Amino acid sequence: MAAESKRQGRGRLSSIELLPKEADEVVVWAAHELRERERTQLDIWQEFNARLADLGIASISKSAFNRHSVKMAEVARRVETTREITAVLTERLQPGQEDDLTIMVAELIKTLVFELLNSQGEAGFSPKQAMEMASAIKQAAAAQALSSTRRQKLEAELADRVEDAVDQVAQVKGMSKDTTDAIKRSILKKDAA
Repeated sequence: MAAESKRQGRGRLSSIELLPKEADEVVVWAAHELRERERTQLDIWQEFNARLADLGIASISKSAFNRHSVKMAEVARRVETTREITAVLTERLQPGQEDDLTIMVAELIKTLVFELLNSQGEAGFSPKQAMEMASAIKQAAAAQALSSTRRQKLEAELADRVEDAVDQVAQVKGMSKDTTDAIKRSILKKDAA
């Protein structure tokens, strides 16, 4: 039988993914230890199994733990790369452009969720994963709304300051109200009131 050239779906669940809910803290602990890179993987695996045994849960094979740690390392590298890219982008932003980055990231999250749904379909996700994706979209939308609200507030404050400054200059220079209003419209790109 010919091997598939591209794997479809998420495949079979790993033995670590099949662990009961009681083992979640142990899995999180192991992920943290692997990320810290202060102990050997063998040492972490042995303590991982000891902790599982304390909970009355069967041990995980060394190969399963190795596959899990490789997967975790790949995720950690992607997260670190994303952090580095974000750091470079935010360093180059001009004042006020942070909102643009927030909007861009929120749209990226929405696009990724949409692409995941299209590639795997609704049946390819557990209820928990579907809930996590819904939460990600909700948080992205909230960040966009907060960003938009913040931008509107800053623009309103700027408009007030511009109007005050133009009024002060107009008073000192003796400009007419029509001239003052025309200057304000020109600067603030407002329609005539």
